[in-house]
Amino acid sequence: MGGPLTGLRVLDIATIIAAPSAAALLGDYGAEVVKVELPGQGDGARSFPPLKDGKALWWKVTNRNKRFVTLDFRLPEGQAMLLRMLPHFDVLIENFRPGTLDRWGLDRDTLWGVHPSLTILRVSGFGQTGPYKDRAGFARIFEAMGGLTYISGEPDGEPMHTGYPIGDSIGGLFGAVGVLAALWARAANPHAPGEEIDLSLTEAMLKLVEFLPAKYKMLDEVHERSGNTSQYSAPAAVYATQDQRWVSLSGSTNALYANNCRAIGRPDLIDDPRFCTNPLRARNADTLNAIFRQWCGEHDLEAVLSAFHAAHGTIAPIYSADQICADEHFQARGILKDVPDEDFGSICMADVVPRFLTRPGGVRSAASGVGRHNAEVYGELLALGDDELARLAEKGVI
Repeated sequence: MGGPLTGLRVLDIATIIAAPSAAALLGDYGAEVVKVELPGQGDGARSFPPLKDGKALWWKVTNRNKRFVTLDFRLPEGQAMLLRMLPHFDVLIENFRPGTLDRWGLDRDTLWGVHPSLTILRVSGFGQTGPYKDRAGFARIFEAMGGLTYISGEPDGEPMHTGYPIGDSIGGLFGAVGVLAALWARAANPHAPGEEIDLSLTEAMLKLVEFLPAKYKMLDEVHERSGNTSQYSAPAAVYATQDQRWVSLSGSTNALYANNCRAIGRPDLIDDPRFCTNPLRARNADTLNAIFRQWCGEHDLEAVLSAFHAAHGTIAPIYSADQICADEHFQARGILKDVPDEDFGSICMADVVPRFLTRPGGVRSAASGVGRHNAEVYGELLALGDDELARLAEKGVI
């Protein structure tokens, strides 16, 4: 069944993770995505570990739902081919350093000259303008300067990065949102000119923690690290169970706090004057967390979860990847699916989020080899035959 973006065509000339993730998200909802790589080794993400039989799993997932062609658009003949293809697409996604495409003869005016209504998503570390626009960057750079790293970690410890390049994933989400907003505007104004979207991945991280500047500006307070606890509610922490599993507890409303107290058999804590409001609970968080930590440590995971769920408390086991794959709820929802893959037969991926009832879209295929669809795509879009494709390959254009 098709998705809500069926009929949308996206040309992805970006590399690595963030910008290609935006294209993949659009593909999840039915957009036709063609990914362009330089001839030879292709995108650098093809070599990112972990590898299975020499194939990068990052690549397989991040570039799902795409067709793959090679084209050296640094060369005049490659640029001409790109411009010939462009009118077949609604969206162009790129993540080169600001000004790079301009130097290659693919500036905004040239692109809009062949396709006036084209939506261009430009993804970079720091945006197309400003004193840092020429700086290189990867996820950890964006997380560091965007504010997330500073607030992560123990209060008396060093700032900590997450165990996953969230700066790339968040950037992909914001990129997809930007494209959809531009397409809505185009639908409402069919004769309007094209749109250029300037996505700074550092600003995407800042937007994720947008409360921090407000707190600083209004209260003159820098938000500091608080480890696994919350500065604004309690009990809220990570606790070990008797069988050495981990759970995370939260719940900042009075009603949920009461449920959590009942779960551990301590209804007396509900009206305790030290804990009867959320600000008071936050002020006495160490005492309250110690009570819940001790109780969890005296019971195994199954008993802890059963008690909290029976009381309608707010707790969850902390899952590793193998536990995610084994969880009955995830299995019942079908969020994990085996996606067809040309190298391994299939590969497990998360399906579309959020899901639509009538036009759900779906993850249809894992990423393919370098230039896998050259003949197919160039035949469809440019009517190029085998002889011409062979000539272009010989010249290093494709």
